[in-house]
Amino acid sequence: MSEAKAGQKSETTRSRKEIIEALMQRHGQTFCDKLSIPIEQGTPSPLFRWLVASILFSARINADIACAAARALSEAGWRTAQAMAESTWEERTEVLNRAGYARYDESTSRMLGESAQMLLEQYKGDLRILRETAGAEPQAERKRLKAFKGLGDVGVDIFFREVQTIWDELYPFLDERALDAADQLGLPRDARALAGLVPREDFPRFATALAQAARRHDIDAIRGEEPA
Repeated sequence: MSEAKAGQKSETTRSRKEIIEALMQRHGQTFCDKLSIPIEQGTPSPLFRWLVASILFSARINADIACAAARALSEAGWRTAQAMAESTWEERTEVLNRAGYARYDESTSRMLGESAQMLLEQYKGDLRILRETAGAEPQAERKRLKAFKGLGDVGVDIFFREVQTIWDELYPFLDERALDAADQLGLPRDARALAGLVPREDFPRFATALAQAARRHDIDAIRGEEPA
């Protein structure tokens, strides 16, 4: 019997159900859960905290560091647009730096202050008003969210991924990275088809898991095709 060549993949390939189970087991925790953000409440503070986290995650920085920074800002008491706007640039910079977000601490500190002020001035500190003003229409919401400093399409994709828990007009939302991961896992490359594979309440976790699988490059392990 010939031996498997170095790097050859095993013949073990999981079924679609097993792939989804493996995916969710590895990566099926939303960032809101990790950060103890009760996004399901849909109230101004959790929405603002998730906006802040989305800005932090959208930078080219390790996700664990971004998590630590988001947690540190929350622990500093800046859980609303009003509280963030009342903090000083120096205070925010110090908190970000201590959390390890040193590469972008000064620019991000400025963007967070400006975004909080804009949210207060235009939407009374309440992202529900942004949604209402946009007519609960995803493209209009995206356009308004991108007006916040530090939030481009990548950041809005991150925000949409988990806020679809309560903003039904976004469901089912998957960004291109998540769709690519689904395709590589042998799943449909279509958000609505993928939505049929998991319960509605699990879809944000599923979306996060797909994006994380792409970021962590462990598609083969999830498929059950580790090198022999």
